[in-house]
Amino acid sequence: MTDKLIITPKTKIGEMTDAYPELEELLIEIAPTFKKLKSPLLRRTIAKVTTLEQAAKVGNVCLEDMINKLRTGIGQDDIGNLVVDQASLEKPDWMDESKIVKTLDAREIVNNGGHPVGQVLKEVRDLKSDEIYEMIAPFLPAPLIDQVVEQGYKTWTIEPDPGFFRCFFYKA
Repeated sequence: MTDKLIITPKTKIGEMTDAYPELEELLIEIAPTFKKLKSPLLRRTIAKVTTLEQAAKVGNVCLEDMINKLRTGIGQDDIGNLVVDQASLEKPDWMDESKIVKTLDAREIVNNGGHPVGQVLKEVRDLKSDEIYEMIAPFLPAPLIDQVVEQGYKTWTIEPDPGFFRCFFYKA
């Protein structure tokens, strides 16, 4: 039944794969990065909170194309043209590497099937005014970035090399 869940950019991956298990393989085909969702731990955690919009950023794929392929896969019409905010590529005024007080290289944690969300959120909350926290990740951690922004912090992310993301969280 194709009307049990309408796929939009705000649809969570877990909701989508629960409603349409057959879309898991299509999602992996669209962006091989999503193969990590086969991990039971990531399925119980990240997939529950990650929207398709965030996943498109993580997978470095066009959100509109991804949504339309998924919708087509279950018989829903194309969503049409989407307007999506693009992250600023320009270095923000507050970014000064001398203000970095802590760096977490999360690549090993992620590669071992874990996720550092709780640790990062706690350590970011410990920032004092005008301090920066840096996290290094193997992919763009869009859901985590969104959580930090919701808590009132400023963020900026760069990808100096493929699969090497430096995420900066600033307390004004």
